[in-house]
Amino acid sequence: MKKPTIHSICLGMAAILLLVVLGMILTDNIENAGLLIMAFFALLAVGFSGYKSLSSYVFTASIFAGVALALYYPQYFLQIGDFKLTGLIIPLIQLIMFGMGTSMSIGDFAEVVKSPKGVMVGVSAQLCIMPIMGFVLAKVSNFPPEIAAGIVLIGCSPSGVASNVMAYLAKANLALSITITSISTLLAPFVTPLLMKLLAGEFIEIEVLDMMWSIVKMIILPLGAGILLNRFRGDKAKWMDRALPIISMLGIGLIIVVITAAGRDSLLDIGGILMLLVLIHNLFGYMLGYWYARLLRLNEQDSRTIALEVGMQNGGLASGIANSLGKIATMGLAPAVFGPLMNITGSILASYWHKRPPKTAKDTD
Repeated sequence: MKKPTIHSICLGMAAILLLVVLGMILTDNIENAGLLIMAFFALLAVGFSGYKSLSSYVFTASIFAGVALALYYPQYFLQIGDFKLTGLIIPLIQLIMFGMGTSMSIGDFAEVVKSPKGVMVGVSAQLCIMPIMGFVLAKVSNFPPEIAAGIVLIGCSPSGVASNVMAYLAKANLALSITITSISTLLAPFVTPLLMKLLAGEFIEIEVLDMMWSIVKMIILPLGAGILLNRFRGDKAKWMDRALPIISMLGIGLIIVVITAAGRDSLLDIGGILMLLVLIHNLFGYMLGYWYARLLRLNEQDSRTIALEVGMQNGGLASGIANSLGKIATMGLAPAVFGPLMNITGSILASYWHKRPPKTAKDTD
């Protein structure tokens, strides 16, 4: 008889904890379940890591463990001494962008020449579908203005590295995915503030030039430094290729936990509705992105790529923008919720497509 592994044992313990937590919910004792919920997600993360089919959910389960701690014990994630932990958000975003830059080169933009149609369709979908969806959802939400503006903000943000990972897992066009992410990210300092002024101006006051400069500091400068380092380091410092993705994941996790702690009271009031609206935003991004590409006669592989690029936004950048405006506890809530949810839905969609590879990568034109 095969002995159970540490991973299967952790999943079994997680199942037991889930039953205990459900029992506490049914007996109106949920206020004392914080550590048990955290332990449940932590055990899930360890258990998932032992199975190839579940490994893509390790990061998300870890995030939920941190979120549970932040909701139950926010005082530990607000400040250390006189230092407010929200002060870490922008430096962490810059570090993540720097890491993204070290994995890029000028050659990544060659796809613009090789497949201009795919790039133009992808970028135009990114700039139209999610911002408009965000505005519509914000209008119907009846949320306080700053929280509603956060929904628009996540829609106006570019895609992130997560979409590239999911494109790889889904057997989509990875080169096209990287190119769309890179171009939408470089356009963000100029496009995001203008879209926010147009779509979120009725919710909050938007200073376009101030927002542009904030995004330049968060994106262009660290990204450019990373690209330059990658260009001149040659084969040296290859350890960075292994270390920076891990640091980036930890950084994103810390950002989400800090935002959750800062906005705890608002989340407890509207968390369920916000989660539903964010999920709708995310799922419609996949669907509309895919069919927009198909309508413009892109092949199946490229259409999958664009679906993932549209549906998966850079929540970290959106959080940094909210923080730069001094609205992390309100405007930052939608990006904080969007991040973990999109990783779950993106992993499910990528797994589904992985098992159904496109028949051909040739254009249907």
